[in-house]
Amino acid sequence: MKGANQTAVTEYVLLGPHQHCNLEVLLSVFCLGIYSMNVLGNALLIGLNVLHPHLHNPMYFFLSNLSLMDICGTSPFVPLMLVNFLKTQRTISFPGCALQMYLTLVLGSTECLLLAVMAYDHYVAICQPLRYPELMSGQTCMRMAVLSWGTGFANSLLQSILVWRLPFCGHNLINHFFCEILAVLKLACGDISLNALALMVATAVLTLAPLLLICLSYLFILVTILRVPSAAGWHKAFSTCSAHLTMVVVFYGTISFMYFKLKAKDPNMDKIVALLYGVVTLSLNPIIYSLRSAEVKTAVLALLRGGLLSRKASHCYCCPLPLSASIG
Repeated sequence: MKGANQTAVTEYVLLGPHQHCNLEVLLSVFCLGIYSMNVLGNALLIGLNVLHPHLHNPMYFFLSNLSLMDICGTSPFVPLMLVNFLKTQRTISFPGCALQMYLTLVLGSTECLLLAVMAYDHYVAICQPLRYPELMSGQTCMRMAVLSWGTGFANSLLQSILVWRLPFCGHNLINHFFCEILAVLKLACGDISLNALALMVATAVLTLAPLLLICLSYLFILVTILRVPSAAGWHKAFSTCSAHLTMVVVFYGTISFMYFKLKAKDPNMDKIVALLYGVVTLSLNPIIYSLRSAEVKTAVLALLRGGLLSRKASHCYCCPLPLSASIG
């Protein structure tokens, strides 16, 4: 945009649900409770994974990565958002906005990849049990986790560079609760066609491709399960996959709802729905696995009885257990 005033922006103003003061109070209380549950629940899962020997297997190793990601996914924006709810002027510095957008992009991409890796772990445990120790060794698990995180960081770096190279012409009103990339792009006064293309490619590669891998993994798992003659074997396999499947449905269901729902008449409602789905979804993993996994329940009971800290791990971290333990 030639001739535009390209004044450097030093801080941004986050609009949030303006003109709804009572709603902001309710949202702040609700989000504080959900955020606290998210941090405590996921931190508990990480602690149990480290301390309890029966959780030293690939499935819970990747779950710990997912729990860490869930904590980091909400921490860049929820605390500042709660403070801003209590202020008349809701501002965030330029470096803070850049960091907030970078971290939220990292964690969105990484969750998709970790869910795909967990689906692959279930596939190997059920469909190729004899090769499980070979295919899901400690080194392999670590490499897949590093690749998931590294890909998320690389994609976020690319998207951030493409965003912050644009001229913003002094506009600093972000119509959202936090520095979400699409809300920031609306402030640009230059051509954003390259940004749109990069986001579309990243969505296809890092969101749709993992979903395809998850679907293929469970297709092979279903075929294998149907060949099992005993009802006990069916129940064991389904109980192994149910928690992960629930997480996949919740995560991708949330994404689908956010991008394909009808636009609300009140623009504030779109932001509120986006906030609630974003905060709540990242807090469900510990609840889902606590309710679905007998091993997690056993570890929690051992912790409450004070016997967990006194136990010595009988397995090295991230070493796979036998098939019966891995899908039990």
